[in-house]
Amino acid sequence: MKLETDIEAIQTKAAGPAGALPLTDQMLRNSPSGDLFGLSQNVGMGWKPDKLNGKQVLLLSTQGGIKDNEGKPIALGYHTGHWEVDMLMKEAAKVVTESAGVPFAAYVSDPCDGRTQGTTGMFDSFPYRNDAAQVYRRLIRSLPTRKAVVGVATCDKGLPAMTMALASMHDLPTVIIPGGVTLPPAYGEDAGKVQTIGARYSNEELSLKEAAELGCRACATPGGGCQFLGTAASAQVVAEALGMSIPHAALAPSGQDIWKEMSRQSAQAVVQMINQKITTKDIVTNKSIHNAMVVHAAFGGSTNLLLHLPAIAYCAGCDIPTVEDWHRVNLKTPRIVSVLPNGPDYHPTIRAYLAGGVPEVMLHLRRLGLLHLDALTVTGKTLGENLEWWEHSDRRQQMMQRLEDADGIAANDVIMNPEKAKERGLKPTVTFPIGNIAPEGSIIKSTSIDPSRIDDDGIYYHKSKIKVFTSEKKAIEAIRQGDIVKGDIMAVTGCGPMATGMEETYQLTSALKHLSYGKYVTLLTDARFSGVSTGACIGHIGPEGLADGPIGKLKDGDVVEVSIDTVNLNGHLHFVGTEDQPVSPEEGSKILADRQQNRDIHPSEQLPDDTKLWAALQKVSGGIWRGSVYDVDRIVEVLEAGEKALAKESQSTANR
Repeated sequence: MKLETDIEAIQTKAAGPAGALPLTDQMLRNSPSGDLFGLSQNVGMGWKPDKLNGKQVLLLSTQGGIKDNEGKPIALGYHTGHWEVDMLMKEAAKVVTESAGVPFAAYVSDPCDGRTQGTTGMFDSFPYRNDAAQVYRRLIRSLPTRKAVVGVATCDKGLPAMTMALASMHDLPTVIIPGGVTLPPAYGEDAGKVQTIGARYSNEELSLKEAAELGCRACATPGGGCQFLGTAASAQVVAEALGMSIPHAALAPSGQDIWKEMSRQSAQAVVQMINQKITTKDIVTNKSIHNAMVVHAAFGGSTNLLLHLPAIAYCAGCDIPTVEDWHRVNLKTPRIVSVLPNGPDYHPTIRAYLAGGVPEVMLHLRRLGLLHLDALTVTGKTLGENLEWWEHSDRRQQMMQRLEDADGIAANDVIMNPEKAKERGLKPTVTFPIGNIAPEGSIIKSTSIDPSRIDDDGIYYHKSKIKVFTSEKKAIEAIRQGDIVKGDIMAVTGCGPMATGMEETYQLTSALKHLSYGKYVTLLTDARFSGVSTGACIGHIGPEGLADGPIGKLKDGDVVEVSIDTVNLNGHLHFVGTEDQPVSPEEGSKILADRQQNRDIHPSEQLPDDTKLWAALQKVSGGIWRGSVYDVDRIVEVLEAGEKALAKESQSTANR
């Protein structure tokens, strides 16, 4: 290799930072050596010695990619959601410094569920959340002199992981800064619909030129989460509803001045929390968990938050919401937000922000008496006080006027009062069907079923022979090859935690939504869905096929009956025999119990060991209905019992 560097320019020593550390006799005699050496490190990195005594604030983020000084890419990130969050970090850090504090920054980047759809990368998606939360917690503890933590994150797994980590810091002040949203193209398709160009092209509903041009324009600005109320946007909404973000933080347009201002105000909030001795345990309580569930229902948020919010509650030491809790909240809470992907009008999330975002939705919920207004927030004020400010603020009116001026959209057409929402046909968000196919339960975002498929009583009903697929790959191939037709029921099994890490199957649900016949097809699976998924798609079916669940015993040609009550939010999934031999649901249950598991269901050969370990640990800890957390006490209990059983077995063998 040719040497191009001037060897004579290599230095072997340096003068070192000028000045002296602000040490005292007491510090030298009593402080841990790590605290003292930390000061040396701080000045070594360029901090002024006379500025070392400020309160230390740790800034964590999901930053990905490398930009030059002009913001142009040197190395790409995984997605727009973490591409610009370094700008939020800088704004927050400046405020900490101006407040005589000392900011620190650390990063754990995150994957993109859109990028890994239909690939083996999806096997790491959900498990990544637990791993990242663990690393964030380790980073927080590894800076023992920090007085507060700010978490900056945007997307599907990074933001839930960050929220879990901060919720675990019971005795520290913590604030979430959401990474905001990207803008939709002026002409084109949103980032959800554009992920179906392959399926639509294969079904001759899109030309090659159209697919290429639409795909190029979909992510219209370089930063922020996708433009729909998927998991990323829902997680931002939930973080604010928990009181962990400042009012009107969620869904801000990435890269814009209003977004940067939000970061500065968030940093001011955490400094104020330090001074007022407010910590996370004061913010994240059973009352705030309830508020987050109510706001999630009112927005029509992603079903993935039914995995993440219980995990956040567990980390905070709060009661974990049960299926019954979710059902009760969704029955009482009207959906009042009209956004992508639920409709009825498919507004992008930037419009929900300008229409007033989370605080505007909460004003309507306050009128219904559905919120705990005495819940404390990171502003140091209660939710009720924050809403009182919002209701009478100039900011509220100015935001709504900007929406009218920019897009010609009235704010109350995006965020409606409950009466108007009912007139427009908005229905509650989530239904939990059970039945002999799903004895442990399942989930469907019933609000996103095509209204034309629901009868006057609010019932979606579909009874047909089933087509069984033992992998998502086989199912999407069937769709692309035209093997799925109007009136089919698909069962896609072997996709739960033990088989694939509970992969997300958005390429299936999105294809069905955007194909002309898709609204006439029902999908059943033990996998989960993207937050942007819509249609008669029922996931989280338990037990999963690989755990001897009934869904893993269905056969091609079996007749299945699906009934979803979108008013009372219940329903059933029943195997009812065959066309030649119909049976009752009770008889069907016995038949499935006697059947062998489909021989084609097995853990993917490419399932990483890391994911196998995650699947085992979360199963022992209570599984998906408890948020797929790591319950350490339970895991240790099971390991110790296993060790004793193995020792007993070994001793028994030795005595023979």
